[in-house]
Order: sequence, then C-alpha cells, then structure tokens
Amino acid sequence: MQNLTLKDIAKKLDLSISTVSKALKDYPDVSWTTKKRVLEYTEKINFKPNAQASFLRTQKTKIIGVIVPTIIHHFFSNIVEGIILMAEKGGYMVITLCTEESFEKEKKLVKELLQQNVDGIFISISRDTRDISHLQEVINRGTTLIVFDRISKFLSCSNVIINDREAAYQATKHLIDQGCTSIAHFRGGLLPQIAVDRYLGYRKALEDHDIEYRKELVEICQNASEKEGYNNAKKLYDSKIKFDGLFTISDLTAAGAIRFYQKKNIRIPDNMFDEKEVMNLSMNTIKISKFFFLLKTI
Repeated sequence: MQNLTLKDIAKKLDLSISTVSKALKDYPDVSWTTKKRVLEYTEKINFKPNAQASFLRTQKTKIIGVIVPTIIHHFFSNIVEGIILMAEKGGYMVITLCTEESFEKEKKLVKELLQQNVDGIFISISRDTRDISHLQEVINRGTTLIVFDRISKFLSCSNVIINDREAAYQATKHLIDQGCTSIAHFRGGLLPQIAVDRYLGYRKALEDHDIEYRKELVEICQNASEKEGYNNAKKLYDSKIKFDGLFTISDLTAAGAIRFYQKKNIRIPDNMFDEKEVMNLSMNTIKISKFFFLLKTI
C-alpha cells in the first residue's frame, strides 16, 4: 500500500491524475466532495507523496533555507518565526541555520543548502563576511536569494531592509530636538553595511544642524553587543569627555550603556554629568521610561 502512486489512486477513485494532485494541494477548482473523497482515501491507505518524484517533476523541493547570524537576538528570532509561519501556509518546510557571525561557517551552510536543492535561501550576512562569491553562486545556480537586514551592495538580488541612514538621521535629530549639542555615537565596524549607513546618518544630522563632529565622541562596537556598550560607556565616563546625548548602533549596545550608568547611579535622563548637562540616549526599537528611542525596527 505504501508504494501506491497518484496514478493508482486516480484509477481507484475513477478520477484523473491531475484532479487527485489538485485535491491533495487544495486547489480551488476541485469540488469539496472530490477533495473529501481523495483525502479520506489517501488517509485510509496512509499515502505519502514521493518527494523525490515530485522534485523530478517540478524541480522544486518545497524547502527553503534561512541563515541568521544569531538566534539569541529577538530581531532575528522574530524574523525566523515570520518566515516559518508564511512558509507553512505555502506548504514549504524551513531549515534554519546560524552562522554565529562566522564567515567560514556561513560559506559552509550556504553550500550545504545548495546541496539540498532548496528552492530559496534567506540570509542576513555575518559581520565577518567580506567575500560574497558563495552568495553569488546561489544566484548563478538560479536559486532564489533574499538578503535581509545586513546586505551587500554588490549582490543583484532581492533585499529586505529599512533606510538605515535615514533612521539614524532621525534618531540623532531627535536628540538635537531635545536640546543636545554634543552627541556621542557607539557605532558598528566597517561591516556590515547597516553599521556604515547608521554612522553616515549620524554624521549627516550633525552637519545639517551645524553641530561639530568630534571624533573623540565616537566609539566602535564591532559586534554591537551589550558588553561593548557597557565598556564604551565606561571609557567615555572615565575620560571626562563631556557630552549630552548618545546614539547607539543597536538596542543591545544601548542596554549595556544603561547598565553602566545604572551602576554609577546615573538616572537617564534625569541626572546630570555636571550642573549644566543632562544625559539623553537614543536608539532603535524600544521605549523605556524617560529613555528616548527612535520608534522604528532595525
């Protein structure tokens, strides 16, 4: 019974093979009574479609791969959840993989997905990725490639992003509108592109509002981590460099900065660094108490 084919089922039910196939896929042009007959019979005989035969016929595996840098960050976990929900509605299975910010692992995972003949790959590029030849190979093979959040300007494929430069501009402008005139920035590294765009948006906002750019107010957070936010906040605090606003590359980085200032019993933005200056912080995604944030997702 387990070796029965669509042809066998069609013969048994006196239907065409295409009608049986459409009934199993819930096509709207097949009547409810016919679908019911097909489904009841296939359930009775425990019929399982032959995936290999289906691939040979349609050249589709109904499998997509999703590669993210980390699954700990709520942003990426939410993205994966959304992809899975939509994929299931279309009858697709999702393989979720994590690079742990490793370029070498990213190349390996892409190669493995291509060996599985997946129908498409969603990927957010790792921070270490400089060579994109492995992703170009996906395109060259005719496999759908969609890059989200962290992209490469050198890939001709679909990208899912926001305007990071404009978002950073608005975050910095928000602080300026609050009266800040000396704004620090915890930026990302030279990669990925979103780190560069957010830094450029910060610079442009200062320029447009005639505020001097001060290199000593910019610290690099290569991994955009909470630890880096904490350490850089401490570094600025210990340096005695005065500033009245802070724009960070990510929510984790901002959380680290908050943790340091809480340790120093500095309430944000109520407390003062000295008698005249008040501390404000601006970031993406979350709003807490009097802490100022840009209400946009990364």
